[in-house]
Amino acid sequence: MEESPYVFFLGFAFLWILLGLGSIFVLVKSQGPTTKFPPEALLVGIPILVAFAIALTFGAISL
Repeated sequence: MEESPYVFFLGFAFLWILLGLGSIFVLVKSQGPTTKFPPEALLVGIPILVAFAIALTFGAISL
């Protein structure tokens, strides 16, 4: 039961991250032109997200 505040905090953090990404996408989409993501953006973004997920998982497991 000691881990429940951390799980709640991580869930809330993920929710805010998703809301922020969604709002940025809607803001960019509302400007008119179609949104195109170059492959280089995936090469930068995916390793950052994977490292973030691994760090959060490791932190949750090591409690």
